[in-house]
Amino acid sequence: MEWEGDQKELKAAGAELLSGGRRGLRIHGWEIESRKCSILNSAHRQQWEERLQTSHLPEMIFGENALILKHVATGTKIHFNAFDALVGWKQEALPPVEVPAAAKWKFRNKPSQQLVLDYDYTFTTPYYGSETVEINSQHERGTLNKSSCSLQWEDCKEKIDLVALALREPILFYDEIVLYEDELADSGIALLTVKVRVMPSGWFLLMRFWLRVDGALMRLRDTRLHCAFVEHGKSVILRESCWRETSFQSLSSKGLPIDSAAYNDPSIISERLPVILQRTQKLNISDTM
Repeated sequence: MEWEGDQKELKAAGAELLSGGRRGLRIHGWEIESRKCSILNSAHRQQWEERLQTSHLPEMIFGENALILKHVATGTKIHFNAFDALVGWKQEALPPVEVPAAAKWKFRNKPSQQLVLDYDYTFTTPYYGSETVEINSQHERGTLNKSSCSLQWEDCKEKIDLVALALREPILFYDEIVLYEDELADSGIALLTVKVRVMPSGWFLLMRFWLRVDGALMRLRDTRLHCAFVEHGKSVILRESCWRETSFQSLSSKGLPIDSAAYNDPSIISERLPVILQRTQKLNISDTM
């Protein structure tokens, strides 16, 4: 659900809403924009299959949905979209999860209806965002030349202060964007979303891949980014990646419920899932980059 702060709060924070029907705002040199459209139609879906070289895609793909965060002065752009996330899924190519539900899909009464699950039908992705640095230069004829390069993230021991983020502060802009979703033939859920919250002190986002394969496993891959507005023209971004995973069998051995209905909200049960991978990185952005 999208949320925009009132004009007094925006003005006090030195922010302004984007114009031209765009959803988002400008603040401290950043343009933060969210885009929402309908799911891919059959023609566009076929194009994606050709580009990704696969005949398997999630049931619902919001191909035009995106979250874009751009530091205007330096051209630094961090953005999130379904296509790049599925490129990551295709490249990681995890083995399919073997569960009783999957067996039902594989073996039907008629051999001609058998399905061979030889791909990761959960659409798990290692994606943690797309990024470029766009360098614009004006030529005599007024054309714009663009080049791009990757950002220089550094590993660090600092952590995002979630307690400080929970303190009461005006929310200037908030939105949640679904990138893709699949109900795994009514046997679970695979969902990729990104949420953004903009405050006077900075912006914070959470991209989450949530997977529940009923009777088999749960997987949670979170990427959090927090940008603090340090001073005029400078920003510091911390990026935390945390992957968690466990099986229903492991939950049962700990005396926890194995009914899938008890695991509908990943925010509530995330602490029950062991950490598989954790990493924190920092990016410093300045007008003098």
